[in-house]
Amino acid sequence: MLIEEVTENVVELVEKLNFAEKVERSLDLIGRAYKEFGDGLVVANSLGKDSSVIWHLTKRVSPKIRGFIVTTRFKPAETKQFMAEEVGRYPELSIFSNDEEIPDKLYATDPDKCCDILKVKPTRQAIEEMKVGCWITGLRCTEGRTRTEFKEIEELDKGLIKLNPILIWYEREVWQYLALNRVMVNPLYSKGYRSLGCWPCTKIAQGADERAGRWIGTSKCGGECGIHTKPLKVDYQI
Repeated sequence: MLIEEVTENVVELVEKLNFAEKVERSLDLIGRAYKEFGDGLVVANSLGKDSSVIWHLTKRVSPKIRGFIVTTRFKPAETKQFMAEEVGRYPELSIFSNDEEIPDKLYATDPDKCCDILKVKPTRQAIEEMKVGCWITGLRCTEGRTRTEFKEIEELDKGLIKLNPILIWYEREVWQYLALNRVMVNPLYSKGYRSLGCWPCTKIAQGADERAGRWIGTSKCGGECGIHTKPLKVDYQI
């Protein structure tokens, strides 16, 4: 099984492998996952630079691989436009969202709850409705303080594998891949953003941490929305 096949030390691989070797490793991980899970292999596409790399890599493995996008009422206009363009190019991308009523400015008073309602719940719905056996993400362990402990292959929920094929890539290697392959990206990057999310909780930030601009001024600063840390194969109410 896929989860039993990767045992290397992730930290060592970050420095040990060069760019070309990392690309080949990513393609190999996706290829083996597709061989094992077939139509049950699905990409979680956040419309960020890392997801753009992942989506391009998976299409090199097989054009049949599907994906899903979780969007919220607070996504910037640029992200919404980019989403429309991507879905137009790739109709195998399904969109999920949660339109239930929430308290005004919940993102400021309780950002964890806001993310749980608007991001985690729709992700659970996508996993269920698309019958996902293995989902692919664009997580990287070099991206920020909350992402250093992830593994290339994980099973946080029994029966649901999470594959992080570019976990060991540096930010510069992400941009190198995008440039070499002429992959279109979210236009917000041209304005100076390094990590993208909902507009109230995403700022242009300085420093080494790519995610430092997320949830500034809250306990979640530079943290996680929850889709990578909470159970996804559970009963949900939308």
